[in-house]
Amino acid sequence: MQIDQQRWRAVLPRMSTGRFGLAVLRLIAVPCCATLPWSLSYYEGRAGDEQYAFAPPSMRFPLGADALGVSLLWRCLLGGAISLGIGLAAAAIAVVIGVAWGATAAYAGGRIDSAMMRIVDVLYGLPYILLVVLIDMSLRPVMQMLISSLTSDATAGSIADVATLLLAIGGVSWLTMSRVIRGQVLSLRAQPFMEAARACAISPWRIFTFHLLPNLAGPIIVYATLTVPTAILQESFLSFLGIGVQAPLPSWGNLAADGLNVVHNLNRPPVRWWLLVWPCTLLGVTRLSLNFLGDALRTWLDPRMRK
Repeated sequence: MQIDQQRWRAVLPRMSTGRFGLAVLRLIAVPCCATLPWSLSYYEGRAGDEQYAFAPPSMRFPLGADALGVSLLWRCLLGGAISLGIGLAAAAIAVVIGVAWGATAAYAGGRIDSAMMRIVDVLYGLPYILLVVLIDMSLRPVMQMLISSLTSDATAGSIADVATLLLAIGGVSWLTMSRVIRGQVLSLRAQPFMEAARACAISPWRIFTFHLLPNLAGPIIVYATLTVPTAILQESFLSFLGIGVQAPLPSWGNLAADGLNVVHNLNRPPVRWWLLVWPCTLLGVTRLSLNFLGDALRTWLDPRMRK
């Protein structure tokens, strides 16, 4: 009983931070997603009013206005929905590739395992941002051609940019997931229930679906939660550099880049601090909340972390 009390004294602080992170994440994500139809219509139907350019925070503009007189609140809401969507989609792609790659390597074993993991080691040795940029540059023309063939809308180029970015980020974020899943599958292969399943001549797909995947749910959920903030940060960084989400479509990254350019180029009173503070604050708080949530899930789902 004393051991259990000591264990829960160590676990409860992390669970409290996890609840706090989840509450803050809801406070940011729910308005961004719930107001998406209105923010899109506001953004598409309003060109801005120059008389309100660089308007400070007020009742009319709660977060201030940008250089075109457009409300920064609506731009941050739409940019948050785009950034969160790219982060979630990229994390989902990374989870699918990482689980499939790691489970296949561990279950096949032998030379196949060695060859597949050497590929992972080689990709680990390359700069992460360089890989994302190369994949983004190689896929962007193909994606733009594909989206343009499906729709003639004026937003086809922006949709292609977003799709290419999430594929590029997800295509290089699966390396850690593959190593984690490989280690888990290697430990599960030696369990008696796996030997019994192989003795009953159960197909490998059925073994993976009904025996391995339920036991891998905990690590998958934890590392997927921790992959989302990394993907959001990479999207913001690439958008900040001008090779991510392209204007006029907003994201927290290019909003911060625009704000930095304004603050840097107009380095005289009055300083338009709101153009830089709000996107960076939303990005930092969201990433911190996701890290809190992922750390709490890792503590709760991993028995070794609770000992």
